[in-house]
This record gives sequence, C-alpha cells and structure tokens, in this order.
Amino acid sequence: MGLLTGDALFSVALAVAVFLLLVDLMHRWQRWAARYPPGPVPVPGLGNLLQVDFEDMAYSCYKVGELVVESSKDQLQQRFGDVFSLQFAWTPVVVVNGVKAVREALVNHGEDTSDRPTLPSSTLLGFGPKSQGVFGAYYGPAWREQRRFSVSTLRNFGVGKKSLEQWVTEEAACLCAAFANHAGQPFCPKALLNKAVCNVISSLIYARRFDYDDPMVLRLLEFLEDSLREDFSLKIQVVNSMPLLLRIPWVAAKVLPAQRSFMALNNELLAEHNTGWAPDQPPRDLTDAFLTEMHKAQGNSESTFNDQNLRLLLFELFVAGMGTSAVTLSWALLLMILHPDVQRRVQQEIDEVIGQGRRPEMEDQARMPFTNAVIHEVQRFADIVPMGVPHMTSRDTEVQGFLIPKGTTLLANLSSVLKDETVWEKPLHFHPGHFLDAEGRFVKREAFMPFSAGPRICLGEPLARMVLFLFFTSLLQHFSFSVPEGQPRPSDRGVPAFVVTPSPYQLCAVLR
Repeated sequence: MGLLTGDALFSVALAVAVFLLLVDLMHRWQRWAARYPPGPVPVPGLGNLLQVDFEDMAYSCYKVGELVVESSKDQLQQRFGDVFSLQFAWTPVVVVNGVKAVREALVNHGEDTSDRPTLPSSTLLGFGPKSQGVFGAYYGPAWREQRRFSVSTLRNFGVGKKSLEQWVTEEAACLCAAFANHAGQPFCPKALLNKAVCNVISSLIYARRFDYDDPMVLRLLEFLEDSLREDFSLKIQVVNSMPLLLRIPWVAAKVLPAQRSFMALNNELLAEHNTGWAPDQPPRDLTDAFLTEMHKAQGNSESTFNDQNLRLLLFELFVAGMGTSAVTLSWALLLMILHPDVQRRVQQEIDEVIGQGRRPEMEDQARMPFTNAVIHEVQRFADIVPMGVPHMTSRDTEVQGFLIPKGTTLLANLSSVLKDETVWEKPLHFHPGHFLDAEGRFVKREAFMPFSAGPRICLGEPLARMVLFLFFTSLLQHFSFSVPEGQPRPSDRGVPAFVVTPSPYQLCAVLR
C-alpha cells in the first residue's frame, strides 16, 4: 500500500511538473517569434526575477560612463541592446533604454503604449475594472474622462495662475521661518520640505494646511515614506507575477501595508472634509469639484465619477505630488552644499532680479536662466523616478525594429535618458551647463524627461515646476547653505527605490 501511495505521489508530482513546464513554455512562445527583443534566458517558473536587481533596477538594466560593473545584473543593456526582453515569472516585459528608443515608444507610438499593466497587488488598494483613478490601467474613455477632469480642475484652482502662486509663496515663507528656527545649527531638511509640499497638495485637494507639528501630517509623511519603497520590491514583483499568492491571507497582509495605511488615513481626511460640502455652493477645492461631478452623475452607471475613484485620485495626487517634489527639493539643497560655487551664482542672480525686498514670482523665471538651468539639472542628475511607471502595449507595436506584442509590459528606463552619454556632456556629474548655451541663455533639451513623455506624461508637472522654482528661490534668497563643520562631505549617490532619495544628510542654513 505504501508503495502504491509513493507511486501515486510520484505521478502527481510528475504531472504537476509537466503542467508547470507546459504553462511556462506557453508563456515563452513570443520569445521565439520573429523580431521579438532578445534577453537573458528565463528560469522555468521564475523567469528572470532572480536576474534583475529590483533595488536598483535602472542600473540593472542600463550602464553609462564610468559606472563600475559589479555583476552580470548591471550589463543587460550592454549585452542585449537598447531594447531587450525579460520574463517576470509568466509576465512578458520589454525594457527600452536611451533617448531614441524611449521617445519612439512613448511619444511616436504613444497611442499604442499608454495602457498600464493590471497589477494584482493594486486590488488591495481598491483599484479594479471600474475604479482606476487617474493613473488607471486602461488608456480609454474612462481614463480620458478622469485625466481631463484632473487637468482642468487643477487649472481652475490655480495651476499657472496667481491664486496658487500665492498659496505656494505663503508656504515658502512658512518653510523659511521653520529653517530660521534652527539658528544656523545642523539639521536634516527632509521633514520640513515634506511638510511644506504636503501643505501645497492639501491646499489643492482639501483647502487646508497643517501646522508643521500637527500629528496628522506626521502620520501622513511616515506612511508616505514607507509607501515609496514598496512599488519595485522583489516581493511585489513575485505576487504580481503569481497572483494566486494573494489568496493566502498571511501573504496578502504583508503586501503594500504602508500604502494601505496611507489610503486609510487619507479616507479619514476625506470624511472630515465632506462634512462641509454642499452641492449648491462653489467648490472650495478639487475634492469639492469631484463631489459635484458625482452629484451630477447620480443614476448614471457608466460614469467614472464615483466614491472609489475619488479616493484613488486623492491617494495618487498625494503620493505623486508629495513624493516627487519634496524629494527633488531635498536633492537641490544637497547639491547646493556640495557645489557652493553654483549656490553663489544662483544667489547672485536672485539678488539682481528679485532682490531682498519682495518674494519670488513665477514671472521672474524667464529672467533667471542660470537658476532655471540649475533646477533642471537637479532634476536630471537626481533622476528620482528612474524606471517611471510601467506601461503596457494595447496592440502589436514596433520599436527600434523590434516587434512588441499586444499586452506586453513596457518599462521605459528614464534614467537611461537622463544619463545618456550620447546626449549629455557630463551625464554622471552635476553640471548646470547642460541647460545653457554659449551666451548663458537657458536651453530646453529633448532628452529632459523626468516627468516621462507622451500621453501619460505626469499631469502634475506644471504644479511641480511652480513648487520647485518658488521654494528653491525663496530658500536661497534668505539662506546660505553649507556642510556642518566637522561633518564629512555627504554623498551625492541616492538610495535606490521606486523614488530615489538622497542619502541622509544634514546642513546649516545661515541667514544672509
């Protein structure tokens, strides 16, 4: 009887192994199709999950200049070219590197590459077929309706207008006062920058700001910081490639805990905010405008204006707005203390154009080419979202002569564009001259893509540009920044993650 049981177990194990092998082969079929991008040989079942460094995926896919190659993980682009394929378990992925390939994929073929892959882990946050938010998976009518609403509402509430500019300059004044409280002593600016940017986003979506010691903003920022580390972890890639794992309660409980906590806290703010909304009153903020659209759409089952989409939109705006602008400002101050000559030139331009008697205005930007170049170079050098947000092809698409089948996840390596050595004179160095011509005039560069490109370009770009310029010029108008005496020179290498932050550092802010 035991022998029969052993034979039966062996037969079952063999059948399962053969089944998994057949499934694996079925998902690899396109690798043998004509003109499919080359790539490393995947391991059955796991694909290339163990061949990619998810903690530093951009450099795992692309190598530039003097970057030292430590292992084969750093040589994918060198081995297979600017367009290559990977397999994440049974999910086909194509990575595009360099200016030409990324522009061709995202801009020239933008209509074919603007879907998002459906990520099983996102269902834990409430994303689904009818609840996609503005970063939703499908590039279709529902997405266009939400995108159109978000862009027009942000514009109506001040993006590009004096009203929002006044909010931002008022917040910049509060930030400067908080810096001054440190009386020139060493401190880490990260928390204050996060709080200031949080208040700009909160003003837009909740018509309120927080005191810098408010427990609510402290909780928001704690969850946000943890959230930004979750998106590109190996754990997330595994569960998205093998969604059956999410049916195991203890596994699901360990997936995206910070993002779920952040969304729960955001729901508290929404519930508090909605007590003051009335459909017959002018909207106070973006949330009121969305609630008004929901009121108009009552009874229309096809409308995307529903409670779940509102929650997702607010979650996305907070994460995208706070996570990127505050991190970029933290990079900006780090680079100023590492390059005091650049800092002095920015301050000289501020003194000549703005002086000390008034606050900076967006109109000043056109007369401040060096400051504008420095801000752009901070964004290029910091390269804070190196892999962007994943795309997916909605039909068979050709990029650089390779055929990418419909339904393939597409990763545009923005780091490879911002550090492309065929475009930038000093791709791995902080060099504001990248954005200046021989006469010192500001020059736009086609390869400047920190906000991505094409139809899915970041909708918050105008707001981010305003926050970066007004906060940066306000801070340098009032303070000179330096490395604290006796402390080692901070590193300009970031901490790899979905959003790359500077290594922890302190500075001294001395009133000018």
